Parts: sequence; structure tokens; C-alpha cells
Amino acid sequence: MTYQAVSPSFNRFSNSFPSLRAGSLEVRLAQSEEEIHAAQRLRYDVFYNECDARPSDAMMRTKSDTSLIDDYCDVLLVIDHTHNKIVGTYRFMLREAAESYGSYFTASEFEINKLIVFPGQLMELGRSCVHKDYRTKATMQLLWRGIGAYVGLNQVELLFGCASFVGTDISKYRQALSYLYHHHLAPPELRTRALEPHYQEMNIIPKDAIDAKVAMQQLPPLVKGYLRAGGYVGEGAFLDRPFNSIDVCVIVKRETVTTRYSQRYTQDHEGIEEKK
Repeated sequence: MTYQAVSPSFNRFSNSFPSLRAGSLEVRLAQSEEEIHAAQRLRYDVFYNECDARPSDAMMRTKSDTSLIDDYCDVLLVIDHTHNKIVGTYRFMLREAAESYGSYFTASEFEINKLIVFPGQLMELGRSCVHKDYRTKATMQLLWRGIGAYVGLNQVELLFGCASFVGTDISKYRQALSYLYHHHLAPPELRTRALEPHYQEMNIIPKDAIDAKVAMQQLPPLVKGYLRAGGYVGEGAFLDRPFNSIDVCVIVKRETVTTRYSQRYTQDHEGIEEKK
């Protein structure tokens, strides 16, 4: 596999990204093809072995979650130096890289034209996962700090991506989806919409009938983190049966992400977050 830099702002294998530490854990960008492959193997273990997504034949043979779009993305890693292994990962795609690739992953599930015309640098986040033995506050704090550092380094103005609920039973998440619709729906100028025929209505329960405590328990930890950073969600959820997930489109503006992502992440750190 050949990895290519598609623009000066594309940081693959760059030394300009800071190394951030917390005890034996470090967060930084991948620095080699070997590290990229290790992150892809971790993704396979979490998404396909643990969350019951359906891999392609090629992925099943290699036990690796690979995609052409990976060649156009920076990959954030959380590394446990005590055991010398990658235990967390996140995939970042900048506007120039998406233009070179031809699209964003999010566009395969949501209408995102309103985001594409947003002025300034765009950043798509996705394919986030953490090894089951490392879903702790320390690991999640490092991921958030890594996101904040990348946003600052690239002067990102708007972040977005698909965030996943594990499973495809809408009724299991009716409180959470309704809560997102009534309290965190993006303003019209930034509002994406899930594509047909996979569109699922999020306005399932009336606003005054929502149990906020139950809704928060149903929300994936990274979705809650995005909300704390002032994030919004698009209209409708995307039902992805092959990936065994229900996806929402999350949108966050730069002015809220840089300080909150890098300085705050409290509670709710125990789950599997984004698969897209």
C-alpha cells in the first residue's frame, strides 16, 4: 500500500504534531506504515470481532479494517509504552485530502453540502475505537487532547463525522435519539440529513416525555463528549445494517473544540464510540 501526502497541510508521518503523555500512554500521529497497519488491525478487532460488523472477504483474510480512504487521512494513535502496543486510534481527513480523494466518508451516509461550503479548513473525524482493556478516563482524555492539538495545528474551523450507536435496534436508543433531536439539532445552515433509504426518524418521543437520565445513559461516550464541546447533530439517523450500527452526523465548530477537547473530559469513558 502506498501512502501519499496530498497537500502541504496533510500531516502523515510529520514530526510537527506534539507528543502528549499520561503515564505510560502517549497520543500522537502514526509515523509509519507499520503503525497504520496496527491501527487497522485494532479497528478490525473492535468493529468486526467485538461489535459484529460484517467484514469483506479481503478484510476477513487479513484481519484488518482497511479502506482506500485511509491513504488520504492522518491516523491518531494511543500507545501503551509499557506493553509496546497501540490501544486506541482515530482517523482525521482534511478538506484538501477529501478533494484529492473525491469525497468524505460522511457523504456516503448524509447530505453534507452545507458543510462543504463552510469557509475555512474542514476536518472529518471517524474510525475511532479503543481496545476493551483501555476504555478508561486516561485513554479518552488523551484522545480528546490529540483532537484539540490537531485542530490547532491545522487551523480547523469545522469538524464533523459519523458517530455510532452499536446495534440496529432503534427502540433501544429511542430516548437518546429523541434527546439529540430536541436539544442538539444543528442550525439550518449546518444541518445535514441522513440519506434514503436508510433514514431513521430521531423525533421518536415528545420533548416533554424524554427522561434525560436514561437518554444520557444511552448516548455513546464520544457523542456526549461532542455535545460538551458545543456540538450538534444532523437530521435523521442512518441505519447501517452491514456495520451493525445506527449513525448520527456530529458537527462541531472550532471555537468550542480547541479549549474543551484539550482541557476537559469528565465521566462517561467506558464505551465504544465511532466506527465510521
